[in-house]
Amino acid sequence: MTPRDHTYQKPPDGTMTFWSHLEELRGHLIRSAIAVVVFAIAAFAAKDFLFNNIILAPKEPYFLTNKVFCWLSQQLSIPALCINADPVQLINIDLAGQFTTHVVVSLIVGIIISIPYIVFEIWRFIRPGLNPAEKANSRWAVVVISGLFLTGVLFAYFLIVPLSINFLGSYQVSGLVSNQIALRSFITTVTTITLATGILFELPVFVFFLSKAGILTPETMRKNRKLAFVIIIALAALITPPDVFSQIMVGLPLFALYEVSIRISHRVAVKEAEESI
Repeated sequence: MTPRDHTYQKPPDGTMTFWSHLEELRGHLIRSAIAVVVFAIAAFAAKDFLFNNIILAPKEPYFLTNKVFCWLSQQLSIPALCINADPVQLINIDLAGQFTTHVVVSLIVGIIISIPYIVFEIWRFIRPGLNPAEKANSRWAVVVISGLFLTGVLFAYFLIVPLSINFLGSYQVSGLVSNQIALRSFITTVTTITLATGILFELPVFVFFLSKAGILTPETMRKNRKLAFVIIIALAALITPPDVFSQIMVGLPLFALYEVSIRISHRVAVKEAEESI
């Protein structure tokens, strides 16, 4: 048997075997992984810019959000609005702590930047199995999914993260206890908030697929609107510091996305009904 016999060729009738699908999926996963590695290496090489201008910037007074809030505090004569005027001090207590943090952060940044390409590869994998109508409807799927995720990440980075740093970094149970924030704790908080918010912003996409599968209907979403709001508030509380202002800032866009999702579910239901006639 020659090596050529081990390859999985597409059958004459145009269908693909299970192993052919696995081979195809492997190619998409490898290309996605390469994209992540390439961007992660680029982020690793740009260490000073990555940490000084992006990762650690939200705790500094010169950060855009902090400057805006401090300007508002002066205009409204409300000193409490000025956030991160005194930046928190970070410490590292592990011998390899700064190096491992550098590697982990570079990998996370590589994943975030690669999201549009990863979504594109997933779409390329499932596209052959779609009918012409589904292909036409999913034409903007990559842009929408990537756009929602990156919007959530940017929303968290420019708003939730600075508020969280200000609240958690300055909170004290007693004046006898000073805050010395570990670098790893700071990085974990920032990445968790940004990634979680990015995923939450995918709500319309999840609703679309659940509606297409017949699991979710617009009537169900309208009927359970109050329950959904409670869940949204709970999710906002999980990814933000325990202050009402931060939870409201997260909850409001999620409420808006929920209302948009109801309209999306309604459009899916209407289209399904038209196609069934």
